[in-house]
Amino acid sequence: MGELEHKFEVEIQEREGRQKLPDDVKAELKASGMMDDKGKLKLKGVSPKMLKRMKQEFVACPVLKDDIHFIQCFVCPNFQSRVTGKVLCKGDPL
Repeated sequence: MGELEHKFEVEIQEREGRQKLPDDVKAELKASGMMDDKGKLKLKGVSPKMLKRMKQEFVACPVLKDDIHFIQCFVCPNFQSRVTGKVLCKGDPL
């Protein structure tokens, strides 16, 4: 099996405490069914322990040229895979 096609390998960084998701990201998650009406995330295949860890992480997005919440990166169409502290990103314009 070959390696996934990606333009960028982005380092995952961590902050103390949880971060607040931007309202536009919340609306997008609700529209796609990944968040319920109460604001609770429901990502398939992600354990509650991993989800708690993901809420404290962020990445320096090469496409948006900004630090974004890891969950926002995780649901992005450019997201390929998460491998040992790095995200593989396709790098396509959004």
